[in-house]
Amino acid sequence: MDPVGDGTPDNDSRDSDSQRRRFRAAVAGETRTRLAQLARAIRGEEMQIALLALLVGALAGYAAVGFRLLIGWIQFLFYGEAAEKLYSMALGLPWWQVLLAPAACGLLVGLFIRYLMPDGRPQGVADVIESAALHEGRMSLRHVALASLANATSIGGGASVGREGPVVLLGAGLASAVGKRLGYSRGNMLTLLGCGVASAVAASFNAPLAGALFALEVVVGHYRLTAFAPVVMASVTGTIVSRIHFGDFPAFIKPDYNIVSFWEFPAFALLGVTAAVAALAMMAAIIAVSFGARHSRLPVWARPVFAGLAVGAIALLFPQVLGVGYAATDRALSGEFGLWLLFGIIVAKIAATGLSIGGGCGGGIFSPSLMLGAMVGAAFGTVAASIFPELASDRGAYALVGMGAVSGAVLGAPISTILIIFELTGDYKVTLGVMFAVVIASAITRAVFRQSFFHWQLEQRGVAAVLDHAGLLIRRTTMADLAHTAVPVMNNACSVADARTMLIEVPDRPVYVVDDSGRLSGWVGLPELFAYGFEAAPRAGESVENVIHTPPFLLESDNVEEAMQVFSRTAETILPVVDNPADKTLRGEVRQRDVMIAYRDAHEAARET
Repeated sequence: MDPVGDGTPDNDSRDSDSQRRRFRAAVAGETRTRLAQLARAIRGEEMQIALLALLVGALAGYAAVGFRLLIGWIQFLFYGEAAEKLYSMALGLPWWQVLLAPAACGLLVGLFIRYLMPDGRPQGVADVIESAALHEGRMSLRHVALASLANATSIGGGASVGREGPVVLLGAGLASAVGKRLGYSRGNMLTLLGCGVASAVAASFNAPLAGALFALEVVVGHYRLTAFAPVVMASVTGTIVSRIHFGDFPAFIKPDYNIVSFWEFPAFALLGVTAAVAALAMMAAIIAVSFGARHSRLPVWARPVFAGLAVGAIALLFPQVLGVGYAATDRALSGEFGLWLLFGIIVAKIAATGLSIGGGCGGGIFSPSLMLGAMVGAAFGTVAASIFPELASDRGAYALVGMGAVSGAVLGAPISTILIIFELTGDYKVTLGVMFAVVIASAITRAVFRQSFFHWQLEQRGVAAVLDHAGLLIRRTTMADLAHTAVPVMNNACSVADARTMLIEVPDRPVYVVDDSGRLSGWVGLPELFAYGFEAAPRAGESVENVIHTPPFLLESDNVEEAMQVFSRTAETILPVVDNPADKTLRGEVRQRDVMIAYRDAHEAARET
């Protein structure tokens, strides 16, 4: 009889079921293993930073979009139009409105400064650099929000400033808030700060590469993969947010340019020199107005009012200076301005920007430097075309090169500037000329000015900001951190015989000699005793002060760098540490080896962050 019909499974069926059960168990086990590995990876720090980069990128991107819309709303309130072509609108407005609108916004900014801003000024890029270098990337979100509102008021009111500084501040502030909430260390905080900055810049200018490179070059200070990957992710996220709301268009619309001849490169070099002069003139104007404002009798809150009034007066003749200046820059790139008008706009823009930033209106310097560079380049191109018409490119190409040269010199970030110009214009053909002029202008400006504009701002506040993280760690580590407090000590009333007895116990090191108050007199070691002839009986009872050696000493407040300088001037490998030069109370000792280890550890820690 066929066994199948009696309901008893045969051996093949049992084997098949067993195999299926084993297969399902194996699949389930493998799935659990993979899920556990994924969970561990997600809990890992690098994966967390990557996911947070997307979050910070989205937050900063939407903040940049909101900031741009806020500027438009304020501009509509004062000028009746929210479009960025402020100067063309000003041509159709009553003179009193053009004159008074910047002053009215200056008054609002002054009231913000007077009642809401503890530092007495709107914050900007320099504050982000300071936070990254000195405060472990920690910023007050409340202060950032208030500064952003003041900056938007200033820009919307027509002050000759840019929006890149405020959006950098806004993105960094949001990133810092996220990092503080999660209790991140300095290294991760700086990475998140870079993510916020990159996303904000990318969203503001539709420039993902430039946003990432600007954050890495100016804020983070290195290009290691641990920071590079999340910063790029955040920058791309910010760009996506911007393109969703504003579309995928370059910031400037211009004709298609080509370099006519490689013989133009000497002209580009000369344009780089001219751009450096223009950049230095703009920074000098800001410094002069800032110096005059600080030494005037005007209260801090009133300075933006008078600065705005002066900008309004300039705008009566040259309305191109109002606001971020993108529309005027567009026209310069298209070659629509005559030579003498260009000269007038150059002088007016330098004066208006000096008054706006030096007068405390807030805002950034990048957009004004772009516009100034475009005007300088267009004027230079006009002159070049009149001298060598067969060799010169369109003057709009020179305007493009001038944009990069002036802005790169002002920002002190040539790599980012070259990419920004490329992405803002969507033009690669003139990039060689831009690179050539940017390098020359940046080198000349650094040789004369010695620093970027942002670092000058920090110097004015008495902030010794250091972008070299290793240098910062070296300066933070003091001798109080490294000193060994358990050291052999004897009173200066002891005899040479007492010193000999103590040195027998510690023959390979000196013994410190102090008075009753613990003040350092010096030290005594076997070399000093041998030189004194301590074996002679009459000398054994003499005071130990007759044989002490007075070595150099270190202060508790001395850092590793200062200690290395002291050790370099002496043959000693151990030095005493005292509280201050006057009292010289002994606190311990520091070995040269410990100082060198601290120096090495600082560099390793900097590489890890």
